[in-house]
Amino acid sequence: MTNESQEYQTCEACGVSAEMGFIIKENDDVADVKIFGGNKAALEAELANYLALAKEVNANFKHEVSPLKDDSTELTARIQFECSAEKLIFELKTRSLMR
Repeated sequence: MTNESQEYQTCEACGVSAEMGFIIKENDDVADVKIFGGNKAALEAELANYLALAKEVNANFKHEVSPLKDDSTELTARIQFECSAEKLIFELKTRSLMR
């Protein structure tokens, strides 16, 4: 298996192309989350949504959050899962929060 980049390949039988957008890498188990909001309470509420999704994927996740002040408008969290696949599942699930 190689890590070479390939262009879209068209299937001659059906005329469609496909793209693989996600690769599971060994030891890639930490998701970095950036949250923006108007105040500390809004940031904490949005973080709670992300942590609830992480718990759905695996209740044994670990997380750390950047220190918040009362006037903070940005929060950075690192969420560590037990394996790379769980991180990938979490990232796919968080798309629903970004809408």
